[in-house]
Amino acid sequence: MSNIRLFFKESLSLNLVSKLDKSQSHYISKVMRIKENETFSLFNSSGEWEAKILNITKSIVEFEITNQIRQKENQKELWLAFSPIKSNYFNFMIQKATELGITKFIPIIFERTVVRKLNKERLEKVIIEATEQSNRIDIPTLEDATFLEDFLKSSEMNLIFTDLNSDNKKVDLEKLTNKPVCIVVGPEGDFSENERSKILSFKDVQAIKINENILRSETAVISAISIINYAIN
Repeated sequence: MSNIRLFFKESLSLNLVSKLDKSQSHYISKVMRIKENETFSLFNSSGEWEAKILNITKSIVEFEITNQIRQKENQKELWLAFSPIKSNYFNFMIQKATELGITKFIPIIFERTVVRKLNKERLEKVIIEATEQSNRIDIPTLEDATFLEDFLKSSEMNLIFTDLNSDNKKVDLEKLTNKPVCIVVGPEGDFSENERSKILSFKDVQAIKINENILRSETAVISAISIINYAIN
């Protein structure tokens, strides 16, 4: 079987016969040049499955599911609350955060956020492509943009606050409950003092300094996720 993996949003099951959409069919047949009777894999929340190409008609690939390769994984919930940034860096940040295991993205409009409109469709495409590439099964969710006050109304998370002013450099595992862990990374102009105060008043929050230097937003995200992953896994 080839190492081609595609996300398939519809239900998958053994012996299912179905078709890829126009874009995926083009990728399989024209870009990767996979032929009839050759195989690739499809995945979604049900797991990962081997698919055999039955035929290619009018550039549309028809396939049959022949085998289940992996079942759904029980992955730890790791969320990222972040400030939207400029497009090219934004795509890179979302891609790398997906590869590193983020399960939910929560865009927050902070006082110093510059980019205030999201192209959700484009970002979801970046997330799916990064999931396909990184051998993950679950597709991270992307929430609608919200404001800090509304975000902090939720009590269903452990908050890891990346605070340059903190002296703490380690996550206290004993303070973490079985709720999802959510990393908060600020905008390019950093948090305001008002925002810092509100975050620090959250019930289940830990402030940590991830680096002595001032990091770009996308660098801070990658660094923070790596540190938290190492601590909790």
